[in-house]
Amino acid sequence: MVHTTTTLNPISGDTARITLGITRLVFGSLGLLAPRLLIRRIQGPGTNSPAAVYAFRMFGIRTVLIGHQLLAADGPNRREALRVAPFIHGADTATATLLTARGDVPKRTGLSLIAVSGFNTAMALVARHRASQQDAR
Repeated sequence: MVHTTTTLNPISGDTARITLGITRLVFGSLGLLAPRLLIRRIQGPGTNSPAAVYAFRMFGIRTVLIGHQLLAADGPNRREALRVAPFIHGADTATATLLTARGDVPKRTGLSLIAVSGFNTAMALVARHRASQQDAR
């Protein structure tokens, strides 16, 4: 009698790293090039905050650069990006949660922010864990 088992293949470290890198490139580029679009998505139409535009552009360029590091060939820059990614995205998730809990953003918007940030945190943790397993070999 032949027994077969099906196991779910967990997401690979490279898949998580690449997904996170692409996500960073997309959202960082939006923050850098179209900050008002992101501001409207968070605060609603008619919002025009020069400080928010500045913040999105400031963090947008950093996000693009870190995304680039995550997609780069293996080396010290990529390893450092993998090391710090869970802290960055964990802070983002905590911020989104606080904004939502305090009612600073509409609940639906807040839940979207929490979901995106939480997904990024999960991808960062998986990518870092898989990279540390490979380094140990």
